[in-house]
This record gives sequence, structure tokens and C-alpha cells, in this order.
Amino acid sequence: MSAALKPTEFSGEIVWLGAVPQGGFAAAPMTEMELDFEGPILEAHRGHTRPSCSRVLAQHPRGTEISNTRQVTILSAEEMAETAFAMGLPELKPEWVGASIILRGIPDFSHIPPSSRLQAPDGTTLIVDMENRPCVLPGKQIEMEHPGKGARYKPAAGGRRGVTGWVERPGRLKLGDVLRLHVPDQRRWNKADEALT
Repeated sequence: MSAALKPTEFSGEIVWLGAVPQGGFAAAPMTEMELDFEGPILEAHRGHTRPSCSRVLAQHPRGTEISNTRQVTILSAEEMAETAFAMGLPELKPEWVGASIILRGIPDFSHIPPSSRLQAPDGTTLIVDMENRPCVLPGKQIEMEHPGKGARYKPAAGGRRGVTGWVERPGRLKLGDVLRLHVPDQRRWNKADEALT
């Protein structure tokens, strides 16, 4: 039987790591990150479960305890640069968007398939949940740094907000590590366009 997940030729280099502290939103930078099955050790979003949010209101009432598929937020350096340009900013700092990991090198990163894996050479593995839609919280951080620009974040980041995910295999990540992309080996669902109209 062939494997259901296939390694690709695409890899992303970790160029930034960070963790959101309890009670905050802005991420604090770090040079390495220890992960267990609940997520990054120092991350406010860690845990096996979480209260449901606005992204899953069609499935659960807000605040319902559900599995935590949002232990990490992973963004693309290239897509962040595109967002910054669209906002008229010289740069968009990872801290402002609550990032856990910034990768460089995987094209169209925010649209990699759900259930893809990002795997480090030592086997540390993250499972991708889905595209992370922009919200207003980064805009509030950006507004503090660049008054008058914060409201531009949500429209500028559409389709470029990265993905959320969780830990499949614990380990340690560090700056400069290269994560290889593995994708599900299945054809596109032939009813996808009908289902989303």
C-alpha cells in the first residue's frame, strides 16, 4: 500500500520563531522552540483543547471545548512582505501578527492543503489545519507602531495570513532549520466548487 502522505520538493527555512505570552497577543521572539503534544512550551495557545472561536461558529457555539488544532500559527516570509507592501509599510514584523513560525521558500504557502505536514530533519512534525483567515488583532498591534495603518491589515492580509496547525511529533525547532512539506496523496474533491458557492 502506498503512503497517504507524500514528501514534496518544497521546503521552508525557519527565519523567525516566537511565542505569544499568556494574556497577550504580540509574540516574543526566540532562537529555538521546544514542542510537546500540547504545542510550543511557552505559547499561550498551547493545549490539547481550546474554546471554539468565530472561525468555527457554523459547527459549534462560541466557547465550546474542542480539540486544539491552532497550537501554532505559521506564516510565509514572502507573503508577509507582500502584505506589508499592500499596506504601505516597509515591513511587517512577526511579533505584530502573533506568529509562531515564519518560513521562507514555500510558494503560495497560505494555500497548502489541509493535513499537510511540515517536518524537520530530526522528525519534529507539525500538522497543518487550514488557512488562517486575517482578524483585527494584528491590526491593533500595527496601529500602535504605525498610526493610521492598522485598519489596512485585514484586507491586505487576505489569502496571505499563513496556516494554523498542531504538533504531531514533539521535538525542538531552531532558527535556520528547514521544514519539508509533505502533502496528502489524493485528488482534489470534485464537488469543491459546488460546496463553497
